[in-house]
Amino acid sequence: MVSLCAGAAVAADPASRFQPTFIDWSGFYAGVQGSAGASFGNYDFGPTSIGSRRIPTIRTGDATGGRDLGREATTVVGGAFAGWNWQTGPFVYGLEADIVGSNLKRGARSNEQGFGYEDIDPPFAMIREKTDLFGSARARVGYAFDNNLIYATLGLTGANGRVLATYPDLTGGAAATASREVSYFGFTLGAGVQFAIDPHLSLGLDYRYSDLGESRRFGLGVLPGIDGGPVTTRTGFVSNQMMARLIWHPEALALAPEAEAEAPKDARFSLHGQTTFVNQGVTGFRSPYRGPQSLVPDQAQATTTATLFLGFKLLEGTEIYYNPEFSQGFGLSRTLGIAGFVNGEAQKAGAPFPKLRSNRYFVRQTFGLGGETEEVPDGPNSIAGTRDVERITVVAGKFALGDYFDGNIYAHDPRVDFMNWGLWASGAYDFPANLPGFTQGVMVEYNRAEFAIRAAYTQVPKEPSSDVLDPRVFERAGATVEFEERHTLPGLDQPGRLRLGLFSNVGNTANFRQVVALTQTGAFPDIDSAVLATRAPRRKSGAYLNLEQALTADLGLFARASVNDGRNQSLSFTDIDGSVSGGLSLKGTAWGRPQDTVGIGASANRISPSHRAYFDNGGLGLLLGDGRLNYAPERAVEVYYALNLTKAVTVSFDYQHVENPGYNRDRGPADFLGTRLHADF
Repeated sequence: MVSLCAGAAVAADPASRFQPTFIDWSGFYAGVQGSAGASFGNYDFGPTSIGSRRIPTIRTGDATGGRDLGREATTVVGGAFAGWNWQTGPFVYGLEADIVGSNLKRGARSNEQGFGYEDIDPPFAMIREKTDLFGSARARVGYAFDNNLIYATLGLTGANGRVLATYPDLTGGAAATASREVSYFGFTLGAGVQFAIDPHLSLGLDYRYSDLGESRRFGLGVLPGIDGGPVTTRTGFVSNQMMARLIWHPEALALAPEAEAEAPKDARFSLHGQTTFVNQGVTGFRSPYRGPQSLVPDQAQATTTATLFLGFKLLEGTEIYYNPEFSQGFGLSRTLGIAGFVNGEAQKAGAPFPKLRSNRYFVRQTFGLGGETEEVPDGPNSIAGTRDVERITVVAGKFALGDYFDGNIYAHDPRVDFMNWGLWASGAYDFPANLPGFTQGVMVEYNRAEFAIRAAYTQVPKEPSSDVLDPRVFERAGATVEFEERHTLPGLDQPGRLRLGLFSNVGNTANFRQVVALTQTGAFPDIDSAVLATRAPRRKSGAYLNLEQALTADLGLFARASVNDGRNQSLSFTDIDGSVSGGLSLKGTAWGRPQDTVGIGASANRISPSHRAYFDNGGLGLLLGDGRLNYAPERAVEVYYALNLTKAVTVSFDYQHVENPGYNRDRGPADFLGTRLHADF
């Protein structure tokens, strides 16, 4: 383990530049692992019996990532592990054992959640379970490339649990409680990735699915006031865990060279990947009341994505791309409660388990118009080659509008720069998209050295925040047009770009003024009923202005302003009718870290008067809904430091401060702390 594997050594002749390299992961390793809010479990209680009476199974749902009896259920998981690897060429085999402590818990009120206890008099008031210790022994099989290792794992796992039941006494006495210790034993399987950042250290992400089986049947005392005999039940438990890892290798790893081999000037294929893990928490803040879509204080959550970028050149100028992506986790409060949400990786389509989606599949046709040419680098959704600077490009298929519109090199990618939705995008730009942020349609661009004009016509969701795109593209669709001007700032000789975008969407939405009037006159029992009854094809239009400007070789400035008409519900992005944002991005050259980046930005968001009345009358938006509203503009500040550990691995530390979350003067201010691990392949 003191040198690169012989078959992977970098040779002097040019042909060897394109041969894969890999390091030898053989030998002992140990480390620590953990996360906050990235572990999810499902408990099943039942069948439960009161004497001879059998009651249906209780399914409590996710043990974290949701509101548990009025509070956000946040899980903290952490522990240690050790193992041994053997390696043959790029193939790695190993054994590993670990022990993990957690506060994984979940409860359910049977008489409030509709779990089938309503016919029991009295019903259980509450039944809940907590698991605080996991352990496993697993085999691993992996593949090494460059300084990375990807692996699959399978083995045995066990956990403890404690079940607590609380129920009233019909005789008028105090509520009775009963608790029992239970144990589980089952199997676990999963996958992970490691990135060597030092001869003795590597970072990793490890996902585990564990089916821990069922406990033995056990008693929970006697239900007071009922002559039915003892209460007995059985519990079952499965879990999904995503943990970040820091791994120590006593025998030094020989890292592959950081310098990349020269990429081919013309290629037929492109293969790249990325993974991003965000752990984020919010401290306590003033919260005198909560609605169904409020931000909840004192919690932590985590999100993970992993993407493959596959490209193939069919003909000169004709390319096809496919991007499968796994995502897992939830934003704070299930990505609710803040218009300019604080985690750009938090999808509204969150899941407690890794969910596979085909997020992009499209054809790109480029028509060169002659004249000057430019090199095309190899990269995600980019195949190395050359193209005419003056060209027409047509893209058809499934993609994200943010791939082509509202771009900004300083604030546009929440995987590496700002994470706040009001900073990495124009907040009032309601770009058509499904819940993860993608749509289907056509984009056309005309490009010259001095400017570009692009336009897109795409599907919209069938209704606000729907994951289903509306197929009636001639009746309901979205159109965006953008003009991009490129310049060099006089006196500084630094490049800059100014983008002006216009958009107009037609979707199945409700009108704010109409639903408020109908609710206040009593035509409907509540505002949600008025919304559902009055949705119809309606238009939402707006504009954005987007500036990026280099001030020096290391310092850049960005600014955005956006607005929409604010009359009807938004379809896809967030509850913002007007937004301004801006900030600075600085490379770390001055302190000897040229690949590091520090960023500071601020944003201010607002909504229209009719939109305010809608929330004040209990309406629910895409992300917001406190039940009432004491309006004030939502303001946010974000500061991050992106620490480049290797050419492919970056760890970021992020702080955000939000005033009036959800435009509500009665709530906040709220402070958010986050860490982000990002790796490119």
